[in-house]
Amino acid sequence: MTAAPDATPEASPADPPAAPPARAPAAPPVGPEVDPTPRPLPARLPHRGGAVTLEPLGVRHAEELWEATRGAEESWAYMGYGPFPDFPGFRRFIAGFATTHDPMAWAVRPHVSGRASGWLTLMEIQPANAAIELGNIWFGPRLQRTRAATEAMFLLMRHAMDDLGYRRLVWKCNALNAPSRRAAARLGFVPEGVHRAHLVVKGRRRDTAWFSILEDEWPARRDAIAAWLAEGNFDHTGVARRPLRAGEGAERAAG
Repeated sequence: MTAAPDATPEASPADPPAAPPARAPAAPPVGPEVDPTPRPLPARLPHRGGAVTLEPLGVRHAEELWEATRGAEESWAYMGYGPFPDFPGFRRFIAGFATTHDPMAWAVRPHVSGRASGWLTLMEIQPANAAIELGNIWFGPRLQRTRAATEAMFLLMRHAMDDLGYRRLVWKCNALNAPSRRAAARLGFVPEGVHRAHLVVKGRRRDTAWFSILEDEWPARRDAIAAWLAEGNFDHTGVARRPLRAGEGAERAAG
């Protein structure tokens, strides 16, 4: 008996198109590569400019600095220390302050007077991050708003950025400290914002305003400050012929 032929199979629906290959997830954004080499620590060495010399702070400066504090009661308002009621207490403070490595302090000796009239430091030193801060600045009344004061800050700025190769230079202050904020802008620091309730200083809340100069911004800032400090910018009485605005336009650029 002949077997019946198999029934013709029904046509199967068309196979669905193959799915496209899965895309690899997009890589998350990351920052640019930088030289990760840790930067050197600053050393206790003097720095000499045209109008001022910075000397590693020592107890030998205490008497001259004590003299510089006369009539400067309001200058301690935003500092973490001071005012000092007597010379022995002030001398003990200078003796201890001079031994710290972070902050590392220099006494400021203007050439005009020849006497130590203030101090400033490099602090919050982070070699692995190539970040460093210019801070703890105290200038006596006769030093404030002078060529020597500007050059004192510039000498440490240049040392940190050019000599030691740091990538980020920080300035921070009490957000209520208007003179310090103006000084930061004048030197070309770019505002970064305010950390609210950042610290407690002398029993009071401190909001901290932050500023910085980065390595790619530094050459223009350095050249502007150096040009302002040049002899030709000062008349026979020592008054600058033009103002310093090293960071002119920085606020607009930051925005």
